Amino acid sequence: MSTRTVDNLKVVSREEWLVARKKLLAREKQLTRERDAVAAERRQLPWVKVEKNYVFDTRSGKKTLADLFDGKGQLIIYHLMFGPEWKEACPSCSFNMDHTDAALVHLAQRDVSFAAVSRAPISKIEAFKKRLGWKFNWVSSYGSEFNYDYHVSFTPEQLAKGKVEHNFDLEEFPGAEAPGISVFYKDKDGNVFHTYSAYARGTESTMNAYNYLDYVPKGRDEDSLRFTMSWLRHHDSYDTGHLADANIPYWPADALSPR
Repeated sequence: MSTRTVDNLKVVSREEWLVARKKLLAREKQLTRERDAVAAERRQLPWVKVEKNYVFDTRSGKKTLADLFDGKGQLIIYHLMFGPEWKEACPSCSFNMDHTDAALVHLAQRDVSFAAVSRAPISKIEAFKKRLGWKFNWVSSYGSEFNYDYHVSFTPEQLAKGKVEHNFDLEEFPGAEAPGISVFYKDKDGNVFHTYSAYARGTESTMNAYNYLDYVPKGRDEDSLRFTMSWLRHHDSYDTGHLADANIPYWPADALSPR
């Protein structure tokens, strides 16, 4: 857990600061090397051939999982929480998506396509996408088993058992939708393979605003919140603090309750 250093201020000379900074730099370099090693190990994971013919609704009609590669050999899918009955997409997922559009032109140069997938119908997706000004490809898996097979949606029967398969374990989960990232590869013969998935904080590195917050003295400033991301709103709703869904289906029920 982070410490709000502004509440425990220590002022030193520039020389003393430099000693402390260099000590931290050694740890930062160690973390960078470890991150590189983990990324290399990630790329060595075995693959699973995708046998099902997943079909999605898009603004231009039906498309398969293979179609989403859009001429590239690699595909990143963000599992964006937006249930069929919801009024808006999850604020936390929306926070993540706010970092996406500017990266797409660069990803394309490295043979990577991107798509977000939600169970909401495409009409809701298109309306919300227009409202927030997003450009990335966002498709609907409504009526498909895709979300369930990749463990980011759960049926009432699954939830009734108390634990669901999430983040590669059986655990309690507060709702029917979960965030995640899944990666796929398509070979020259058109075969599609699942290479990687990440859930929970495994998706956090794509949220660059958090990386910036980790630089500043207060950090993310979430320690006093019941739920770490409960401060988030859709980027057009900070002035009002508005949450569209009264029952907050994307967050724990007590997320906004005072301590």
